[in-house]
Amino acid sequence: MSDRTPDARPPAGPVLPPAAGTAAPAAGVADGTVGLPPVPPMPLDPPDLPPVSAPEPPVPATLAVLAAAAQVRPVVPAPPSEPPAVAAPTASPAVAAPTASPAAPVPPAPPVVPAAVPAAPVAPPVPGAPAPSRPEGARPTAGPATGPLFPDAPGLNWAGPGDSWSRAWALQTVGDSRPAPTTAPVATPTSMPAADRRTAAEQPPTARDVELIRASLAVVEPVADRATAHFYALIFLHHPEVRALFPAAMDVQRDRLFRALLMAARSAGDPDGLRAYLGALGRGHRRYGTLTGHYGPVGECLVAALARYSGSRWDGETELAWRRVYGLVSSIMIEAAEEAARTSPPWWQGEVVAHERRTPDVAVLTVRPDQAYPYRAGQYTSLETPWWPRVWRHFSFATAPRPDGLLTFHVKAVQAGWVSNALVHRAAPGDVLRLGPPTGGMTLDHTSGADLLCLGGGTGIAPIRALVEEVAEYGAGGRSVEVFYGARQAAELYELEALAALAARHGWLTVRPVLSGPGASGSGALAGELPEVVGRFGPWAGRDAYLSGPPAMVRRGVGVLLRAGVVPERIRHDLVGDLAAG
Repeated sequence: MSDRTPDARPPAGPVLPPAAGTAAPAAGVADGTVGLPPVPPMPLDPPDLPPVSAPEPPVPATLAVLAAAAQVRPVVPAPPSEPPAVAAPTASPAVAAPTASPAAPVPPAPPVVPAAVPAAPVAPPVPGAPAPSRPEGARPTAGPATGPLFPDAPGLNWAGPGDSWSRAWALQTVGDSRPAPTTAPVATPTSMPAADRRTAAEQPPTARDVELIRASLAVVEPVADRATAHFYALIFLHHPEVRALFPAAMDVQRDRLFRALLMAARSAGDPDGLRAYLGALGRGHRRYGTLTGHYGPVGECLVAALARYSGSRWDGETELAWRRVYGLVSSIMIEAAEEAARTSPPWWQGEVVAHERRTPDVAVLTVRPDQAYPYRAGQYTSLETPWWPRVWRHFSFATAPRPDGLLTFHVKAVQAGWVSNALVHRAAPGDVLRLGPPTGGMTLDHTSGADLLCLGGGTGIAPIRALVEEVAEYGAGGRSVEVFYGARQAAELYELEALAALAARHGWLTVRPVLSGPGASGSGALAGELPEVVGRFGPWAGRDAYLSGPPAMVRRGVGVLLRAGVVPERIRHDLVGDLAAG
């Protein structure tokens, strides 16, 4: 579905990168005021993950190939220096037993006057929420091409330059000349001097390191909620300026971290997949204001949290393994972010120029970006609204790239969905959104020549329509395209008329509506659940398959297609599922 990240749960902010690898984005896909230089993402967020188009390959027994994947020197969180020696306290004199004679009077001690303490900075009151939409004809004030337009709008509370929320909380920001707050203490190997430990931590991870990481994760898994909560507590305690980058609710954020770590450990032996995933993650986290200097403190807090909850599995060798892997992860993400910074901004501003309600809970939004926005049909992006700062959700592009540069999104308002409800029920022409970079691997291979099979459920029809438009523009080249478009009720097939018009113009295109709810018979649509209906029309051997829609539909669809003869390498989807939820 085009609303790739179901946002029925509280929102999450930037996340820590996975320890050594990853997985893939949702099918188909307060509270500060304006702030400091944006601060760290938590490196493990898969908000913007690349696609998982095939089952995970078995992990090789060795990690030698992983070292080859690192082409830059790892950024390793420096182990704390040797603790200073503390003199043992001297024995206190024995206290004599009281006697009958009265004790000599003791003059009272002079009162202690506490030193004056400067008052803590007080954050200005958070402005009220803006009106649902601007007056007719109103437009946001123009600003620099890559500069933020939002600080000029009333009632918004972005985290960025001048953010009073960050100013009130920040004791120290990355790059400041003042002494940094003390980082969380972590257990360090004591078998070698600090300089040698630092040098050892800069080496590429080994197969033994991966074994140690997996063993420690197995111990932490039963208490993952407490471990991740402790990690964020350390981050916010020792680096409070980071808190302004996160939404108010952190429960989904805590859920994401440990699952991402598990996926990273499982796929640590796949260097190509590791670099592809972490590269996308590093580029995507630029929208949070991630700086190179943020990775070190985050790594220290991660090691401290793991040390606390790994029990007897934690020792100097295990810590060294985590530092090596985290250093490699950091270096890949930093390299990708710096490369992207040479050619594109961290985010785009986009003005809503059209808002069309297709059903009571589905809207089609047309957005004009403030500068060129290159993307491919089948990809998706993340959107942030002015009403929910620091809350990003994934939505697919509903058209192939257009000559006028406009972008179209299909959004379904889900229950308790913060961003989707704002976009469907509150957004109006003139409102300004922020867009992250495009991502996703559900794109066409025009050199393949294979026939296409496309499954789109609900608003998941958005990227499917974009793919069909791209085939029409490039030319089918003798390939046929079968589209199965599923919904529960006939009224929810809001894009069927447009697809039928495309099929009338192009003989290579076939569109089959599918209804799973009551009343399907007599509607002219196929009756049943979308994956099962597609299976009845098989076999589909030799096809390139594309799936987009609710995560459960995509998972069932993959199973049906595998049984119908489609090889795993030819099944494409962008499914993050629960990892991106919220």
